[in-house]
Amino acid sequence: MSKKSKNSFSRRSFLRSTSSLIALPFLESLAFRPFASAASSLSAAAAAPKRMVFLGMGFGVTAESWYPDIKTPGRDYVMPKVLKSLTKFKDEITLIQNLEHANSKDGHSGSTFWLTGANRYAVPGKSFHNTISVDQVAANEWGKHTRFTSIQLDTKSAKSGGHGPGLSLAWNKQGKPIPGYNTPVAVYHRLFSNDTTSLAERQHQLSEQRSVLDTVLSDAKSINRKLSREDADKLDDYFQSVREIEIRLSKEEDWLGIEKKKPSQPLKEPKESLQGVHEVRMMYDLMIAAMQVDATRVFTYRMPGDSMLSSLGIAMSAHNMSHYGPGDRYDASEARDRAHAKLLAEFITKLKATKEEDGSSLYDNVSIAFGSNLSKQHNLKNCPTLLTGGGAGISHGRHIVANHETPLCNVWLSLLNGSGIKADSFGDSTEPMQELFRS
Repeated sequence: MSKKSKNSFSRRSFLRSTSSLIALPFLESLAFRPFASAASSLSAAAAAPKRMVFLGMGFGVTAESWYPDIKTPGRDYVMPKVLKSLTKFKDEITLIQNLEHANSKDGHSGSTFWLTGANRYAVPGKSFHNTISVDQVAANEWGKHTRFTSIQLDTKSAKSGGHGPGLSLAWNKQGKPIPGYNTPVAVYHRLFSNDTTSLAERQHQLSEQRSVLDTVLSDAKSINRKLSREDADKLDDYFQSVREIEIRLSKEEDWLGIEKKKPSQPLKEPKESLQGVHEVRMMYDLMIAAMQVDATRVFTYRMPGDSMLSSLGIAMSAHNMSHYGPGDRYDASEARDRAHAKLLAEFITKLKATKEEDGSSLYDNVSIAFGSNLSKQHNLKNCPTLLTGGGAGISHGRHIVANHETPLCNVWLSLLNGSGIKADSFGDSTEPMQELFRS
């Protein structure tokens, strides 16, 4: 291999390591518009901003005790027993039945398509395809005003040992996954730890990264004419990835020299050992702190499965639990659901108690979606969906029984429109779910 080839290879390797390790929150779908300057973002209008939070369970729910009685739609339904911790917030919660993703044919990839509604077989000859997730549609609109376009949260995977970037529920404009932070410690430092490197050195580092991008693009373009159609498509995806890094670098330059804000009641650095229930509680606290300082306005959280059960003293995997019948697996599933309901109630309580500069609460300005692409086991029908928060103008306090096979994407489109984001459609949506906004 020539000296030039070796250098090109090392630069590519450096780029890969840079894009995967330096600034994961910035690797988001392309906005294709100039970012607002950091200075103008900090002097935004006094009105409290809108926000969105998507909380994905992954393995469905205990269908027999999570859903309200389908015969009691409206306001007079009885709160399901595993959701009893949320009873005091009944007037501020909406539970919806009969939602589904008609294009989602794989019961083993629930989290993958929960926020997209995509058909994985939509492209002939390919076994996997995805599209932009609803959170990233919001992030493209709101992210230009904040330091972080969006924040993706994940949990440690037993398979990976918890090392490296985690998975997430978020997918960019090209249908590529956006990695998430898989420990509260990683999230804490990304949001609130200031870099001690001098401004001049950081400017130099950004300049070096741009130099690497220029070199890689030059090398890639020089071979473009020699590629097959399939390889050309792969190269096009690569160019899009580079474009994302360019956007991230541009945004990072905007925020150089501006210290990260601290919330009014700063959090202590989380313990590395937090798992399950304790991890979820801390992740919720970190989201609240990030909202307080307007670090970002869009969050996704792929919540823990196995560690959630182990933190409850249950010795089985979340996958095995999801294949429940009468007995221990059923009991474990209900225990998991009760724990999530209690944690969500705590989250709502804290959001309500945290005030914005205009006197409203964080809760008044956030839209929260809690649920899964699966109802139970590998069943893709009747996606469990709980909505709360005042950010989208939903008329809460009801159990809505939608028509059979109503696209879940109708709800996602409604959240976008209700939050002030103009969109005519999303995924396989047919129309906004107007019933959400009627008293």
